[in-house]
Amino acid sequence: MSRVTLEERVAMLERQVGVLIANDARAGRAKDWRRTRGIFTGDEFMKHVFEEGRKIREKDRKRARARSAKKRHAHS
Repeated sequence: MSRVTLEERVAMLERQVGVLIANDARAGRAKDWRRTRGIFTGDEFMKHVFEEGRKIREKDRKRARARSAKKRHAHS
């Protein structure tokens, strides 16, 4: 078995790190929710979807408040 010098080992590691960095740069950014931020800005259909979602959440809140109030009065 041949003995590899420290300089040769460092050079080999530097090449490998260079390849890893190049591969990472080609891969682009990680896919996550931040990549989609703002893509629906000004979209009329999405404004409608968001408004309908708000209505559903508000209806759920009102029902939850009513149930909570009913339970409080039942235990009084």
